Formats: sequence, C-alpha cells, structure tokens
Amino acid sequence: MDTATSAQQDQIEKREPILSMVDRVSELCFGLFMALTFVGAVKAVTAGEDAGRKMFLAALGCNLAWGLADAVMFLVRTLAVRAQRLTLALSVKRERNHAAAVQTLRDALPKSLEPLVEDTELERIRARLAAVSTLPSRARFVFDDFLGALGIFMLVVISTFPVALPFLVVADRTVALVISRVLTLVMLFGAGFALGRYTGFSAMKAGFAMTTVGIVLTVAIIALGG
Repeated sequence: MDTATSAQQDQIEKREPILSMVDRVSELCFGLFMALTFVGAVKAVTAGEDAGRKMFLAALGCNLAWGLADAVMFLVRTLAVRAQRLTLALSVKRERNHAAAVQTLRDALPKSLEPLVEDTELERIRARLAAVSTLPSRARFVFDDFLGALGIFMLVVISTFPVALPFLVVADRTVALVISRVLTLVMLFGAGFALGRYTGFSAMKAGFAMTTVGIVLTVAIIALGG
C-alpha cells in the first residue's frame, strides 16, 4: 500500500460524523417532546372512529413542519458560523501588524479558554494563516451540510412514530395513550443514556434524568388537559 492511499484511508477513518451525538440526541428529544405535546393537545378534541388516524396524521404533520424548519435553521446556523470563521481567518491573514492579528485571535477565543492559550501559540496560528496561499472569498455549503439537515429532518419525523403510532394501531385510546407515553419514556431513557456515555457522565443517571424530564412534561400536559 503506497503512502497516498494510506493517507486517504487515515483521513476517511478520522472523518467526524456529520451530526454529533449531542445534535442527534437533542433533535430526537425535540421531536419526542413536540409529538408528545401535540398528541396531548389534540387528544381532547378528536373523536369518532377515525380519531386515532386523525391524531397520528396531525402529530406527523406537526413534526414534518418542525423538522423542515429545524433543518433549514441548521443550514442557516452552519453557514453563519462558517462565514464568521472565514471572516476571522481573512482578517488575521490581511493584518500586517502581527500583534494586532494575535489580539484578534485572542478576542475570538471563548472566555474559558483564553487564559490557557499563550500568545506564542496564537502567533503560530497567525503565521500559518498568513502562509495560506488562498482562502475562499465567501462561505459556501458543502454536501455534508445537506446530509446533516436531512438527518435532523429525519430524526424529528421518526420521533413521531413511538408517540403517535399507538393511536393508529390500538383502538382503545386509553391503552394507546399509555403505550405512547411508555414508549416515549423508554426512548428518552435511551437518549439520556447515550448522551451520558458520550459526555463521560454516568449513563444510567443521565438516562433517568432525561426520563424524569419526560415524566415532568407528561404530568404538565395532563395538568393542562392533555
């Protein structure tokens, strides 16, 4: 195997996921809460033999709309962040005063990291930016951005099914409601568990914490007439 092929394989292996674990868990929980809240609101006003189907379609339509809005805002946020970073890079590259360029980099650091980064390290970054032959004239989307937006849309939409599907397949609305809420809490526990493992926090504690949030939300929905 030649060096170029090896380098390409290393780059593929090190490629970061399009959506981080935090993004995936957040969007899944967002969809669950949206569907749960919507089902709680619609349950009181739906009646008739096809009430379950109406409730399912209403919840699905709600999450389709919110999934689309969330996906679009993901693209807006991604482009805005990329543009801000490009503006910073161009500003540093064009700055002739090295001290001023280093200060620009320091001003862009998060407050928590600023005391940990020395000016000598920022100077090395400035020098590398100055040595770059060309930088993009403006921020642009890349293919992975659209994959990320699609992933967000799908997560929000898919999260509708454990909440709303029981009303479509179970005739007894009371039983369907119990199944819906149990499935929701199970998924919330799984989401919290995964987030806990990702962040280094206790996975079980994170799972139960997320489940508790779901229970509190469910009680609130019931108290409000859901």
